[in-house]
Amino acid sequence: MLRWIMIVTTLAGFGLAFLARTPGLLGLGLVIGFISVFGVVFSIAGERISSNARPDTTMLQPDVIAAIRARAQAQAERQRQPTSGLVDRQN
Repeated sequence: MLRWIMIVTTLAGFGLAFLARTPGLLGLGLVIGFISVFGVVFSIAGERISSNARPDTTMLQPDVIAAIRARAQAQAERQRQPTSGLVDRQN
C-alpha cells in the first residue's frame, strides 16, 4: 500500500513542478517528486527482500546452533586422532 501512496505522491510532485508558475513551487514539486521516487525504489526493494527472506520462526535457536557446532567439532576431533588399531607393515 505504501508503494502506491509513494507513486501517487511522485506523480503529484512532478505534476506540481510542471504546472508551477513560481520558482519556489517548482523547487518544492521537484523535491517532493525526487524524494518520492527514492521512496518508491526503496519500498519495491524492501518488498522484494521480504518476499525472499526466511521467517524468524524457522530459524534455529542459539542453543541448537551451539549443539550442532559442538557435535561438528567433536566429529572433527575424532577424524584427526590417529587410529591405534592399524599397524603399518612394510616388506
